[in-house]
Amino acid sequence: MINQIILGSIKHRGLVLLVSVFIFIAGVMATQRTAVDAIPDLSDVQVIIKTRFAGQAPQVVEDQVTYPLTSALLSVPKATTVRGYSFFGDSYVYVIFEDGTDLYWARARVLEYLSQMSNKLPANAKPELGPDATGVGWIYQYALTDRSGQQGLSELRTLQDWFLKYELQSVPGVAEIASVGGMVKQYQVVVDPNRLRAYDIPIGHIQTAIKQANQEVGASVIEMAEAEYMVRSNGYLQSLEDIAHIPLGVNQQGTALLLGDIADISEGPQMRRGVTDLNGEGEAVGGIVVMRSGANARATIDGVKTKLAELQKSLPPGVELVEVYDRSSLIDRAIEHLQNKLIHEFIAVTLICALFLFHLRSSLVVLISLPMGMVTAFLIMYW
Repeated sequence: MINQIILGSIKHRGLVLLVSVFIFIAGVMATQRTAVDAIPDLSDVQVIIKTRFAGQAPQVVEDQVTYPLTSALLSVPKATTVRGYSFFGDSYVYVIFEDGTDLYWARARVLEYLSQMSNKLPANAKPELGPDATGVGWIYQYALTDRSGQQGLSELRTLQDWFLKYELQSVPGVAEIASVGGMVKQYQVVVDPNRLRAYDIPIGHIQTAIKQANQEVGASVIEMAEAEYMVRSNGYLQSLEDIAHIPLGVNQQGTALLLGDIADISEGPQMRRGVTDLNGEGEAVGGIVVMRSGANARATIDGVKTKLAELQKSLPPGVELVEVYDRSSLIDRAIEHLQNKLIHEFIAVTLICALFLFHLRSSLVVLISLPMGMVTAFLIMYW
């Protein structure tokens, strides 16, 4: 068989040369398009379900959320392992699938089973899928700093959550932008219990009043002078003064009782579970770029860097974007190391063939066959 292949190749040298050129060109194109990374992704195909059950103890979360979800997800097709973890106010369920399972097929199957479980969970427990990323998806990280002191941690976190995060999520290959550090701004209503008791108002009534005041309600139309006018109420809260003027009812004298009469209303930070420090210089706000499963890490990082350079011009004066972690440098060093080793191997093999065989044409065969083997391997990996 081998002899026939060799004889056939000798007889049809033009055809062999044409096929070799075609394979070489296709291999070079595949080499340029193949996703490259310095860290091999050996993680399992898994889907993460996170459920927030605010204010509940781990045992309650386990009984009412984690256990029902894990029991239902055991029958998902191609699922090998289902693991559940319960924390204070949070539930995490990991569904691990067989090797070779398509990630998005697995996510679709999990969503089908979650839709069947929606009516069996508590009303305020809303499960959601985690990002379509893997354990090695953390590819880039940056920090927001303001050395001039004009922007505090709350303002920097607002820039990260409402500006940078949404802009960076549009970059191809990005699955999630995770915000860390800083302070999340809140409108805080601190109710005076003595005033509640004096006016005989339950705490649930205050929560209902705030919800009803922060919404728009549409009505019918009014016809006037052969024209129709749409009727609606505009009730979105936009300031602390709007919150303070929410009506709760009337007192014994018939005067309107407002939320500001029984509570202190202010802006404050959300309760934090950790802090982020930058180079020992103090707290900072940061963002973590998580790559989508199967995406090209090098191309994704380049896209993120280009986008950040564009967004830097839109940030307030004094605010800087500091690069904290960049995997592209590791990828570039790995590729450069591979290239150097391959060049050394070409030189060594050529010299050995020339010295021991005393035949230069034999060394040329090696110089041609080794690159052909490399680009063919990249072509197969790309397919």
